[in-house]
Amino acid sequence: MTVRRALAIIVALLAVVAVLSVPTRAETTVAPGDIVLKPLPGVPAIGLPGETIEVQPAEGVTIQGLRIVSILHGPYDLQILGTENGVVKARIPEDAAPDVYFLVVKSDKGEVTIPNGVWVMKEAPKVLKIAQGSDFHVTSGSKMGFVCGEYFQKSVQEILKYCDDPIPMHSYTATDSFMTYYAMVDGDDVNVMISTGDDVDTNGDRMGYHLFDLAVLHGTAAGMPFIGIKGNHDHPPTYYSKYVGPRYFYEVIGNFLIIGLDSRGEERHPEMEQLQWMEDVLKSHPNKTVVVLVHHPFWYKTDEGGYGTIKGYTAFDDNDWNALMKYISWDWAGRDGQYQDIARYFLQLVEKYNVRLVLAGHIHHDKPILYIDRDGNEHWFYTLTTTGAPDKTSNPPSKVDLSHNYDVPSWYGSQVIYVYPNGTVAFPEMDDVLHAGISSLPVPQKFVVFRQNGEDGSAVHFFNDLGRAVSGPLGVQIPEGAKVDPDATTLTYKVIAEREIGGNYYMLLNVTVPEGESQLAVVREKDTQKPTVEFGYISPRKPKPGTLLKVFFDASDNVGIKSARVEVIENGKVVAEYPAFSTNPWDVKGNYFSQFTVNSSEFTLRVVVEDFYGNTAETTYEYAPATTTTTSAPSEGKGVCGPAALVAIALLPAFLRRRK
Repeated sequence: MTVRRALAIIVALLAVVAVLSVPTRAETTVAPGDIVLKPLPGVPAIGLPGETIEVQPAEGVTIQGLRIVSILHGPYDLQILGTENGVVKARIPEDAAPDVYFLVVKSDKGEVTIPNGVWVMKEAPKVLKIAQGSDFHVTSGSKMGFVCGEYFQKSVQEILKYCDDPIPMHSYTATDSFMTYYAMVDGDDVNVMISTGDDVDTNGDRMGYHLFDLAVLHGTAAGMPFIGIKGNHDHPPTYYSKYVGPRYFYEVIGNFLIIGLDSRGEERHPEMEQLQWMEDVLKSHPNKTVVVLVHHPFWYKTDEGGYGTIKGYTAFDDNDWNALMKYISWDWAGRDGQYQDIARYFLQLVEKYNVRLVLAGHIHHDKPILYIDRDGNEHWFYTLTTTGAPDKTSNPPSKVDLSHNYDVPSWYGSQVIYVYPNGTVAFPEMDDVLHAGISSLPVPQKFVVFRQNGEDGSAVHFFNDLGRAVSGPLGVQIPEGAKVDPDATTLTYKVIAEREIGGNYYMLLNVTVPEGESQLAVVREKDTQKPTVEFGYISPRKPKPGTLLKVFFDASDNVGIKSARVEVIENGKVVAEYPAFSTNPWDVKGNYFSQFTVNSSEFTLRVVVEDFYGNTAETTYEYAPATTTTTSAPSEGKGVCGPAALVAIALLPAFLRRRK
């Protein structure tokens, strides 16, 4: 390649990056937080039919109308009663059916539709049944790990030691799987989903917040409400407050009071003014059973180790407090105790107002601790592992994990926790949560959901390794006019309702997801269109035998890609086959990669992709030290290698920074 040609390629790629840097229409659309500060997808308004809810408009916004609608019920117009201290009071209609609703807000600054905007209860729950998730770390980038049954690994190469067909777990996939599963679980088992922070991986990733809200939408559209707090990865809350909720808040659910705190970023604990606000809330809501949500865990250890019981102390006694300091996290008290007045005030509030449950996350490991104060009152502090991020201890632990003394494995986990009216806290799925090692449940580790939504149809792909079938409601976004195709659906289903909401079309079904792999296809007509596939490049560009090779390609379909693989061909024979994974699994136009070792200096790679109807497409890439060629069938594709690929790789960080 001549220098002139290489320069031409560089100029062309710079032009592409410049075009991609131009603000898109999505960046100028109205965000929910531009119109209202509360409710938002992470903090719904809650009430019974006939009760009054509050809507807090953003500064300078005038609310003109409020309406609630779900796939199954409504729409209902809310009667605006007036405004008090800038907060709009509105009444839920007496005839509103119990459900989780989209809130449609009309204002002088535009209209927004907020999923999980209003939770209309049939009756106040006698037992608060929580499904906790934490540290979803949703990203518009390519953050993912790999699972296979009990196993979790950060890399493809490691998971292939334990499994020939691993399942990729992008942070969005894990989040959507959590929301989908707990929405399917019958209300007798769970009645609210809760997140304890780090909803996205990067606080400036606006697309990441869109994806997080999409996962919330999938859960709440099926009737399960959601409440969440921010974490340090959501800090500062530039986009968090526009797409998820306020920094801190409280929710009243019948006899239960949920207080959501903000432990901020590098500060790692709430400020004193926030704790004073918390005490004001506790004073104004006496006789409630209190649950507190805060991202950074309060306790560091017990005498038993990383979890267990701390007993017989009180934060109101100086000697006891000095003894307690060795158990408290530096995040709260400070490395040299410089913040211990904040930590002590918080624990005094826990004791004084008999807070029965404090939920946290952040550390990507399970840490259940039971604090029994001097008067014998039990206060549970449950810290959950990450539900969505792959940067946790491998299972089994790797050499790197062991070198950092991370000998306790982890996985993609969640937890079910019951809080009774008398304040008793129970873990119905665990016999002894205090001494279980991994105390979280394997959701989404063993229940993985992939959704694809194309122009001609939508498909949902399930992997159920829980050892039992899972039944319940499923909300699916679909193209207008699409219907379930029974011939391309391998699970039991019943369509309940369909509706257009906010310009999108949704279908609500009752489904039974069997053990193993299954799928649901909702299409306008049977899909006979083949996917398209185009080879990208390999890295390194000139691999030697024994080299770890990375393969990149693009694939798309009108309904969705179900699977992709790379075959290694030597001397006309397939000598190996490896799975390929999408780095943006929410999109029918996916960027895929695979990774494996090549053992020859000359080989052919054949990429094969398949859609949900068995239609396939393939492309081949022939490598030899002197020359390479690419052929495609049925779609044409050209290989991208050499200096052009290297320049593209070099420019990728600039593009990603712009996206975030």
